[in-house]
Amino acid sequence: MALLQISEPGKSTNPHEHRLAVGIDLGTTNSLIATIRSGEATVLPDEEGRSLLPSVVRFRAEGPPQIGYPALDASINDPMNTIASAKRMIGRKTADIKSLRDQLPYKFDDESANVPRIITADGPRSAIEVSAEILTALKKRAETSLRGNLGGVVITVPAYFDDAQRQATKDAAKLAGLNVMRLLNEPTAAAVAYGLDQGSEGIYAIYDLGGGTFDVSILRLNKGVFEVLATAGDSALGGDDMDRLIAEWMLDDIDDDLSNNSQFLRQAMVAARNAKEALTENTSTSISLKLPDGSSREIVLDRTTMDEIIAPIIDKTLLPCRRSLRDAGLDKDDIDGIVMVGGSTRVLSVKEKVEKFFAKKLYTDVDPEQVVAVGAAIQADILIGNRSADDMLLLDVIPLSLGIEIMGSMVEKIIPRNATIPVTRAQEFTTYKDGQTAMSIHVVQGERELVSDCRSLARFELRGIPPMAAGVGRVKVSFKVDADGLLSVSAREATTGIETQVDVKPSYGLTDEEVEQMLRDSITFASDDVQTRLLAEQRVEAERVILAIESALETDGDKFLDDNERSELVQGITELKVLTESDDAESIKQAVSALNNLSEVFASRRMDASIRTVMAGHNINEFSE
Repeated sequence: MALLQISEPGKSTNPHEHRLAVGIDLGTTNSLIATIRSGEATVLPDEEGRSLLPSVVRFRAEGPPQIGYPALDASINDPMNTIASAKRMIGRKTADIKSLRDQLPYKFDDESANVPRIITADGPRSAIEVSAEILTALKKRAETSLRGNLGGVVITVPAYFDDAQRQATKDAAKLAGLNVMRLLNEPTAAAVAYGLDQGSEGIYAIYDLGGGTFDVSILRLNKGVFEVLATAGDSALGGDDMDRLIAEWMLDDIDDDLSNNSQFLRQAMVAARNAKEALTENTSTSISLKLPDGSSREIVLDRTTMDEIIAPIIDKTLLPCRRSLRDAGLDKDDIDGIVMVGGSTRVLSVKEKVEKFFAKKLYTDVDPEQVVAVGAAIQADILIGNRSADDMLLLDVIPLSLGIEIMGSMVEKIIPRNATIPVTRAQEFTTYKDGQTAMSIHVVQGERELVSDCRSLARFELRGIPPMAAGVGRVKVSFKVDADGLLSVSAREATTGIETQVDVKPSYGLTDEEVEQMLRDSITFASDDVQTRLLAEQRVEAERVILAIESALETDGDKFLDDNERSELVQGITELKVLTESDDAESIKQAVSALNNLSEVFASRRMDASIRTVMAGHNINEFSE
């Protein structure tokens, strides 16, 4: 008989239970994962102590994909099979990424397909699949470090990600086997980290410049309430663009035409990034490039020259800053401080131009590469139930207006941009023709007045409208945006009550069938995952049993056990503790079973004593009906 655990009313059966939840910053250049340990947000490192995971995946003809540093190391020699900056492509249809083609060394499978897929040695791969591999690697890191299965995750996304990009991110998480509790806007995550750590109050601008995306958000912080007043940005602008301009400058210095040499271009991009990082600390740096003919070229780049090269990128980020202030109805003087987020904000000229633009203090106390993951971890800890939801209230906003097409190919906005989410809005529409019995509803996203200038999200039909004169029928169209920023739309006819609804999932995202097929395919390569999960589960069970027995021994071990019996139990606990440090799940399982068997006598005696205490002074008949 195993030891019995009885909790207080309303309490966990395990008084030390801490549900495992993490925050993930799925970045363009690097990704991170963080959790709450002992009340503090901590970024989880890999086996070598590195917190960053390069967002790079290399697909091979044989063997599983390489992820992170091994893929990054292989990117120069195998650029066609090594996919970086997938975040710039996720949730975007083939037509959308044509503008990026000159920056991408890859070949695409089908130009007419909605979902762009890169040809690799392991077959065509989409940005969703690449992101899923990165998320899977982060999941393994967390489960190994935390020794248990994850209960849920919060994944951050750029504030300016549209519905398609958000849904694609959730699809990637589903492929990785993650339970996504919330998609959190990156600027909001940064505000969470700063707000809770420093008790900041006032109005703050969150300037978030990552490897491939840029966001700026205006937030009001007040006693744990984070209210997003406005947001703007560009989901295809970031440090990668700086690297590209520096690489182009280097190519101009070389006479040979190497613009079509994918291997050399990848080498140039890596060298450009290294030079950019070096010039954060130094005034000049030397760049060594190996040319296709085997010769080498040394190029010297100083900080002044680099600042001139990348100036257009930095200047481009200031336009959304002006727009967000205008949308929030604020002046620069109303801003109390600027929170700098993203690895690209380490560039000195970025700091200088942002500080000059706002003329306010820059907040850089929290590592700009870690602050988003830290904020996501705090939110995850709340959502999983480890701390009170009253500790923090997030009032996020949608980045772009949502509406439907009306006659004349015009857009009627139902939810305006910067509306606080979650939100539900409805509006009535009427029929256009006499006897009209159906209505076609075209859902769009954007700020322009014409449908052709906005992004199409979904189309559906409402049928069964009673034939009436034009303008008499009434159809109520309702928009609902959840906490993840994802949209559902319904239409209801007033007379009959007939209704139809659609969860808006853009046509160029993955279909449910595709996701399911990928899940099935992943089983083939899941043996390592299975073993890791088994090991983690056995370690958790071992720790639970050890905690229970040790607690019982401390309470009344001397009362119910002689010296030999107590010594045997202590020996069993010691042996199990040693085994939990091993990678042998089966041995741990057997040791747990053996320790449970060893504790049966102790458990029985404790139970008998408890029953005698309850029965003292009573007759058995008092407890029967």
